[in-house]
Amino acid sequence: MLTAASPVAPLGSHELLMFLLQVGLLLGAAVLLGRLARRLGMPSVVGELCAGVVLGPSLLVPLAPGFAEWLLPQGPGAMHLLDAVGQIGVLLLVGITGMNVDLGLVRRKGRAAVLVSVGGLVVPFAGGVAVAAAVPAALLVEDTDRTVFALFAGVALCVSALPVIAKTLLDMKLLHRDIGQLTIGASVLDDIAGWLLLSVVSAMATTGVQGAAMVWTVLSLLAFVLCAWFAGRPLVARLLRWSTRSGGDSAPALCTVLIVLGAVASHAIHMEAVIGAFLVGLVISYSGEMPREKLAPLRTVAVAVLAPLFFATAGLRIDLTALARLEVLGTALLVLFVAVAGKYAGAYAGARAGRLGHWEGLALGAGMNARGVIEVIIAMVGLRLGILTTGMYTIIVLVAIVTSVMAPPLLRLAVRRMPVTVEERAREQLMNGAAGAGPKAHTPAAGSNS
Repeated sequence: MLTAASPVAPLGSHELLMFLLQVGLLLGAAVLLGRLARRLGMPSVVGELCAGVVLGPSLLVPLAPGFAEWLLPQGPGAMHLLDAVGQIGVLLLVGITGMNVDLGLVRRKGRAAVLVSVGGLVVPFAGGVAVAAAVPAALLVEDTDRTVFALFAGVALCVSALPVIAKTLLDMKLLHRDIGQLTIGASVLDDIAGWLLLSVVSAMATTGVQGAAMVWTVLSLLAFVLCAWFAGRPLVARLLRWSTRSGGDSAPALCTVLIVLGAVASHAIHMEAVIGAFLVGLVISYSGEMPREKLAPLRTVAVAVLAPLFFATAGLRIDLTALARLEVLGTALLVLFVAVAGKYAGAYAGARAGRLGHWEGLALGAGMNARGVIEVIIAMVGLRLGILTTGMYTIIVLVAIVTSVMAPPLLRLAVRRMPVTVEERAREQLMNGAAGAGPKAHTPAAGSNS
């Protein structure tokens, strides 16, 4: 005889109180420090991560351990609640990034964009794989597979952050320049390749480094991409068309559902959830039915509320006190040097191969060196999969912060040596004249300045 299952008890009164207090403090600190970072000319993600640093083991725990334990207990229950909310934020942020990827821009920039992107991927990826061999065993997860760790380090160092790059170029009034358009085009390819590489490496971390498993992972990824593009795109177009006809007010909710379900699909085939979110965002963008103006509420909630909370939560896992250990500090400096030198060398070599000038190559290296949100997300994936220790996670997040802060002044220095062409002046006038008409389709996510 079947009996009715007892209903699940709701969250306890004290647990609910602490969760709300944690969310309020983290989000408040993230918003305040994010605004401060922007006033200082840095990406807001720097301040948002610092919110977690201030409230985490880097500052609050050493100064007031008792209060820190009461406010943010390290038990899995409390942290999983914060992680769950943050995961929704990062999925929406990645989905919005996918919505703003302009594949047409890559086609227009053609050979130069491809060469710069390939150079900016291959050289730092190889550098990351090489530097992984020099990481002390004390900074590795016990019994970790060095091959998986090396490949993950390569992915972490080869990515670029399209949202940070686009916002930097917009703030510096360089988006209309040829160098700005080329930087965005190459970064689009970097973004796509980075997500695909992450899916393969994360699958290897769960299934092991086996020839058959790797082939299956690549085939599954290819099938997923083809299914999303050829089968998912018409379906998404129909759903968005229906949403528009019914008034369009349901478009933000519909896109949220699609992004989350895309994340579910990729996670179900043992790939990272962010891969599915990114692909669905890309499909929404190229469905031909995306009501861009109707999606403003979704962008506001994701970029201004949920994403800062995610980065503040990510900051809680940064332990800067670990840098007091000589081996951690030395590894951090080595990884940072390889990341910066690899991206510069690769982008510069690609630019020169594409028959671009010396200062154009340096400008491309400066712009694409910003890793921002993407590397933080990848670091969180590595921590969740058990590939990274807290020490290595701290190092990779520091690389994301330092490279994002470095990008604007170095880019400004290189661009000053490049003359403005007549075509660029005409494009600037055209873009300024169209500014009041609202964003066009496939404009980079400049407002997503995390």
